[in-house]
Amino acid sequence: MENETTEQGSLRPSTGVMVKPVSNAISIIRFLTLSGTPERASDIARELSINPSTCFNILRTLVAEGMIDFSALSKTYTPGLGLAKLLDHLVTQGQRLDVAKPLMQELAARFHVTATLWRQMGSDRIVLVSSETSPSDLRIDMAVGQRLPILMGASGRLFAAHMNLDISTMQAAFNKVRWARPLSFDEYLAQVALARECGWAIDDGYFSAGIQTIAAPIRERNTGIAATLSAVMFRGQHTPEDIKKIGEAVRKLANKLSSLLY
Repeated sequence: MENETTEQGSLRPSTGVMVKPVSNAISIIRFLTLSGTPERASDIARELSINPSTCFNILRTLVAEGMIDFSALSKTYTPGLGLAKLLDHLVTQGQRLDVAKPLMQELAARFHVTATLWRQMGSDRIVLVSSETSPSDLRIDMAVGQRLPILMGASGRLFAAHMNLDISTMQAAFNKVRWARPLSFDEYLAQVALARECGWAIDDGYFSAGIQTIAAPIRERNTGIAATLSAVMFRGQHTPEDIKKIGEAVRKLANKLSSLLY
């Protein structure tokens, strides 16, 4: 793969496609971050070899998005609070997973399940951000990064319960999901209502043949559901009584993670 040289002299891999306004915006943010001092638009344009008018328009957009700040008094630009918050979110997200990991491992070992953590991605998908397997010989491995339709699985029933979708919109999304075994929309709605009532949800082989999942919501203050904690197991692996115990254990741990993480 060929390399390109940036304005700062570092090498980066060429993708073959370069969107110039995006590249210029990133260069401006990088320049302001490395500079460490307030900079005028004319100086930024000159240093980065960007057309002054184009540079000014990009700066205005970045200010509007909160990525950089503008001082009307000195007519200079600096990295903004929005950029700091974005970076802080990326750092603390990793820290949150570090906090959750040993607790998920404990849950997985206690019930011989795979403990997973799911987050919403956009309006129609959820993504697996963490997975911990049990130490048993026979176990279920879940690949971090995999995405599912937002209504699928036990986690999907929880998101459905908190999204406040009208029935027609939810049914349209439901009809697009490929279920592993027959499930009517009315049955699904009843399962969503039950999840809302008891604080945890269950998917009994609809997500994947032979697989049962139990999930509970991890809540963020003032914004509702932030993620879900799920226990993944084989169908028939546990008795109905044990399923209830696992459901309550998942719910309690999800509540604990809500306090620890958010």
